[in-house]
Parts: sequence; C-alpha cells; structure tokens
Amino acid sequence: MGYRQMYEAWLNDPRLAQADREELAAIAKDEKEQEYRFGGELEFGTAGMRGIIGCGMNMMNVYTVMRATQGLSEYINTLPPQDRARGVVISYDTRRNSRLFAEKAASVLAKNGIKAYLFDDVHPVPMLSYAVRYLGTIAGIMITASHNPKEYNGYKVYGEDGAQMSPEATAIVVGFIEKIGDYLSVTGDENSPLILPVPKEVDDTYIEALKKLTLSPEAVAKCGKNLKLVYTPVHGSGYVPVTRILKELGINVTVVAEQTTKDTEFSTVAVPNPEFKETLSMGIALADRIDADVVFGTDPDSDRLGVAVKDDKGEFVALSGNQVGILLLDYILNRLKDENALPANAAVVKSFVTTGMAKAICADFGVALFETPVGFKFIGEKIKQWEQDGSHTYVFGFEESCGYLRGTHARDKDAVVASMLCAEMVCYYTYIGKTVWGRLQEIYAKYGFVLDKNESIQYSGLNAMKEMNAVVDALKTVQVGSFGPFKVEAVRDYSASVRRTADGATETLDIPKCNCVYYELEGGSFVCVRPSGTEPKLKIYYSVKAPSEAEAQSALQSAKQSVAALLASVKR
Repeated sequence: MGYRQMYEAWLNDPRLAQADREELAAIAKDEKEQEYRFGGELEFGTAGMRGIIGCGMNMMNVYTVMRATQGLSEYINTLPPQDRARGVVISYDTRRNSRLFAEKAASVLAKNGIKAYLFDDVHPVPMLSYAVRYLGTIAGIMITASHNPKEYNGYKVYGEDGAQMSPEATAIVVGFIEKIGDYLSVTGDENSPLILPVPKEVDDTYIEALKKLTLSPEAVAKCGKNLKLVYTPVHGSGYVPVTRILKELGINVTVVAEQTTKDTEFSTVAVPNPEFKETLSMGIALADRIDADVVFGTDPDSDRLGVAVKDDKGEFVALSGNQVGILLLDYILNRLKDENALPANAAVVKSFVTTGMAKAICADFGVALFETPVGFKFIGEKIKQWEQDGSHTYVFGFEESCGYLRGTHARDKDAVVASMLCAEMVCYYTYIGKTVWGRLQEIYAKYGFVLDKNESIQYSGLNAMKEMNAVVDALKTVQVGSFGPFKVEAVRDYSASVRRTADGATETLDIPKCNCVYYELEGGSFVCVRPSGTEPKLKIYYSVKAPSEAEAQSALQSAKQSVAALLASVKR
C-alpha cells in the first residue's frame, strides 16, 4: 500500500481519535507531508525510536508508542515466568505528550499481563536506569527525545542491567514490532491493578548512592556554603534531583527561576541542548549579576551537563563536553590517587570520537583506557563485563556530547552525579587556591594542547539516513593521504571492524560494528565521520593536537577545508 492509500486508510479509520483525524485532514492537499508521515515507518533501533510528534506511521504518537510497547511485551512474554513477573519501570521527561506516552506504554504492558511501575512525575534518564536496577525489573522505558528540538519525542528501552537494551535483544523486539501491521489495533488497560507507582524510596536511595561517590568532603564542607553556583534545568527533569543533591551536600546553588518550569515548548531557548553556550545564556547572565563562580545546565532528560566557568579575564567560557570530561577525568584520578583509593586494575571508558587527550592522562596514571562506539550503552556493557570477569574496575566513563558517569548505580550518562562532581571539583580547587580554568590550562601545559571540535551537516526527508550512510560508505572507497598539515597514518572502518595503516597493513578491531570512518592522523590527532543515530545529521569530529591553541586553530581550519573537499567529491 502506497503512502496516499495509507494516509486515506488512517484518515477514515473509525478507531482514530478525533483530534488525530482533524490533524490528518489538515494535510489533505499536502502530498509532501503525507509522504513524510506515511511513506515509511519510524525506525526502532538500538537507541529505541525518536521522531517528530504527530499523527502517522513515521511520527511519534500514541499509536507508534503502543505498537512498540506491544512488541516489547511480546518479547518479555517469551522469557521465563520469573523474569516476566519482574515487570517494567517507566519514566518520562517534560516534553510534549511525555506523560501521555508513558501512561499508554504502561497500559499496554498491563494488558499483556506485565507489571508496570510508573513514576508519578518527571524523572531523568539516570534515575530510570537506577530504578531498573533497584527494583529488579526486566526492562525499563524512558519517554524522551533528550536534547532534540521541542517538536521531537522518543522512546528508549533499557535492559535488566539498567543499560540501553542490547542490539541482540533489540533485534528480537523489532521482529515482534514489525509483525504488527495494524497500528490502531493495539489496546491497553489503563485501569489495571498491574500499573503501580514507583516507590518513593527509589528517589531517596538514588541520592544516597550518589553521596557515596563524593571525593572531596573536606573541601565541600569548607567552601560549599560560599560557592556561587548557578544552575538551570532548561525546563527539564533535572531540577529536583540536581538541586537536592547539591543542597544535601551543603553546596550553595542559585537556580534560573524562569527555566525551572516544565515548559514543553522550551520557550526560553532555541534548543534545549546544554552543549551550546546559547542554551546557558540565561544562567550566565544571572551568574554575571551575582558574581557567581560557575554555571551548570542540564537537558530535558538530565543525562547531559553543560558547564561554563570564568577564564583568567573573569569572563564566562562555555566548556566543551571534551573539556569537562578532561577536567573530571583528571580530578577523579588525582583524588583517588591522593586517597590511595585508585584500584590497581582501574579502567576508564570513552567513545572513540571523544578527545584524544584522555589517552595521555590515563597513561600518566597507569590506568587502562577503552574505546567504544558512540552510545553510552556500550560503556554500560563494559561495566557489566568487568563486574562479571573482574578484569578491571570501572572508575569513569564519558562522551564528548556532555555525557559522564562515575559509579555503577546507573548504566547511562548521568548529569545529576556529574553536577555533584563538578560542584565539588570547583570547591576543591577553591580550597587549594586554584580555579577550574587554571587547572585546565595546567592540563594543557602538561599533556599538550588538544582542540576538539565537531560539526554537523543537516539532512531531511524520508531518505535522510540512507543518504548519510551512502556518504560514509563512499568515503571508505577513497584513499586519503592527508588532512591539512596532518598525514593519515591509518584508517579505521568500523563497519568492517578493520584498521588499515598507510603502508597497507590491516588488523581486526575488537569493537561493536557501526557505520563510521575514522582517520588516525600523525601526532595523535584524528578526524571521524559518522551518521547520527538519533538525528538526521552527518557528524564530523576533529581532535587536533598542537603545541599551542593558535597553532591548533590554524591546523583545524586547514583540516576542515580538506574534509569539505573530500565530502564534495564523494557526493558527486
């Protein structure tokens, strides 16, 4: 059935809600919109599904949410009785229809005889991950589109270990979902006794778990009450847990009151992404007024933390996710070493597109460093592996996109624990007479300056993902000798798990496959190109090592020109 016929079928289906019928009727003369909504299906991948809110098969709505949950339910009902009985816990953030989608998911699970724990209010991704582990459920569902624009929402599934569901289990769930051809046939039981509230103790024990991860209690006790910290939840779910953990530790926090509201439109920002300085602008303005020391911002599902600190001129600078990761890595390893608490088999995990400086820092401390594909679920898999085989002890994991995790209470990035650690890090450096900015400069002086930047090329339409993957596939066929001043020493094709050196030698990469091309450049720099798994964007990552920032900036611009020329050649 073509998209026009599918559109008409939905429009005329008596089971369709009246509001949805009116929405579809409004596009009766817009064939492009009909094609977008009904020319394909919203893909359910290893990160779940994410899309624009609206009526249609390729949109986020109650029908696609209920269909996905029916597939998950059928998967769970193939498991042993003791696993089925463990149930599923569901959380959601402040986006449009998040509570509604969560309730519909719970109703479908209940209709299938599966217990559903539903949070009574918005809760972040890390607290959902923690709740899966604390309650011992067989799975978890998080309704969120993370840092995407307001028009989006999403549906993420977590496994019993609290990490996002494994690719193997996801493939089985997708198989069940795809068998449901009639989207409007899925029903739920909203009044079922199997729908239960999440116990209040989950919140309390989560906060207690975080308190055990503090590294500088003496510095916090001395400096916390006088610290001037500005925090904005950017209308998201981080407001309650972030302010609670800081206040309970005795750290003074001032919130951006206008951005504490659960505003589904995120009306005070262009996009609710704390990676961008613009998203922190209201926090920085408040910090300037009260002469604050630091600014924090979390995204709607509070798994990403943005940070701004004062430079040596007293002006606020928004740190990149890589810079915050470097600072936290350095701080954690130093404090553990100071307290003789750094495990002999300590290990750090980062995505392979995250700063190359992590390698130098870990080597200096004698700590093993592991790389994974992009996606915190892969870091969660490492934690699980090491708990089972005892080969390493996890101490920290991070991604360049402002995602960090210390501790094993959760298996996804956690902006609440990151806020706590960054706040106590500020206290610690204040306590010993330093600044965070000053420490960052010391790190650069010790290990060499590294400039990390990424760019995105926006795609649109039904074929966006296909087009992006085609570009990456084409790059694999082109031999590249250099990018700007850097010679290419090796190329990693992660889709084939192969690394090829400039002299033609090959080796197998022991890492999960993904469609990505990674160019190792001389001196420890790199360029990487991959399609985003959650947005229609082709992402390009640069990590440039140079003696100084000025030289790094010059080399970066030259490398960008080379990449632009390469992309233009493969798109012809």
